[in-house]
Amino acid sequence: MISSAASPTEDRRRELGAFLRSRRERLSPAAVGTMAGVRRRTPGLRREEVAMIAGVGTTWYTWLEQGRDVRPSAEVLMALGQALRLDAVELRHLFILAGRSQPERPSDAPEKVDEPLLRMLASLSRQPAYVVGRRWDVLAWNDAAETVFGDYEALKGDARNIIHMVFTNPCHRRLLVDWEDLARTALAQFRAESAKYVGDPDFDRLIGTLMRSSAEFREWWPQRDVVRKLSGIKHIRHPSAGMMAFEHMSFCIDDGSDKKLVVYTPLAQEDTIGKLDRLLEAALARDRPA
Repeated sequence: MISSAASPTEDRRRELGAFLRSRRERLSPAAVGTMAGVRRRTPGLRREEVAMIAGVGTTWYTWLEQGRDVRPSAEVLMALGQALRLDAVELRHLFILAGRSQPERPSDAPEKVDEPLLRMLASLSRQPAYVVGRRWDVLAWNDAAETVFGDYEALKGDARNIIHMVFTNPCHRRLLVDWEDLARTALAQFRAESAKYVGDPDFDRLIGTLMRSSAEFREWWPQRDVVRKLSGIKHIRHPSAGMMAFEHMSFCIDDGSDKKLVVYTPLAQEDTIGKLDRLLEAALARDRPA
């Protein structure tokens, strides 16, 4: 007996059609400059109106809403998103349902870290942690991170970028005991994550700077190694505390921005927990008013 159950692909097509219909029906004609008319019985916009605004055929759009096997391109999905006045979350949902990767749109607006995340960073008082942006620029950090890795506030522009620090900052390089292994892994992970930003001027400028500034980067970048590594052990040679060992973990921040939270947990090795406590106590004592 042949099962009549729908396949996951068919379910997704139907959900895509239902989502488009729900967004169409909630959109008033006045919102897109269309006269409502006295005989309008359809809530929101008509299918032909959405098709006209998006620049697609009415029959084709009708099939899309009906869940038929039509496969819109990324360009068409963007046009539909604009026609239906979708916000960023809705547009992302549309692309997921359609099984397409959403094109990245470089933004001129500076990346920022919201207050709840800043408060969480501060609460990680015994774990060095920082937030990096899409290009691995350090956007925010806690006191423990500054105590272990140095004063990020003193670094400006590209100098506060993780890859830039690894390859061109002598102080940061001296911190990393297994520098070559860590640098190769970081570079391969950076290349994998930056693939969606190929051609982005900010990435191109950073890569050009590193090609001029670091012989190792110049040698390794053309090798095009890629890796996805979310955790690992990092051994630090701290200038005053000596050897320290941390387990680090990277967490994606689910706001569509490609920001990540990186947290370092001190290990028992090298008395790292005790050393970190003493470093933090010393830093707190320095900050106390006389």
